[in-house]
Amino acid sequence: MDWKLELISVPVSDVDRAKAFYTEKVGFVADHDHQVSDDVRFVQLTPPGSACSISIGTGLSDAAPGSVRGMQIVVPDIDAARAELAGRGVEVSEVERYPWGNFVFFSDPDGNTWAIQHIPGRE
Repeated sequence: MDWKLELISVPVSDVDRAKAFYTEKVGFVADHDHQVSDDVRFVQLTPPGSACSISIGTGLSDAAPGSVRGMQIVVPDIDAARAELAGRGVEVSEVERYPWGNFVFFSDPDGNTWAIQHIPGRE
């Protein structure tokens, strides 16, 4: 049996601001945006080429906005990924290079943190 991780909830305080950040600045694709009820709004966003999406919205989680730490996205070219994010206006760290991988880091407007990783030899 295959077990596929396909959706991670990311708690945010302002859904529209977060959706704009992830789509316009980070480049995620907006798959769904549904007002399910007066109390529930479900937004699904997917990084280009990824089989796993994130969900943001209202009424989805009791986690505090900004409480997600260390989400990782793997890319084939860390320098190109950093340049793309910076070019879109994301405050992104310089590239940090280690024997086990190269990384850049950023946070969304609520403080949820992300790492972009390049794994050497996995081009």
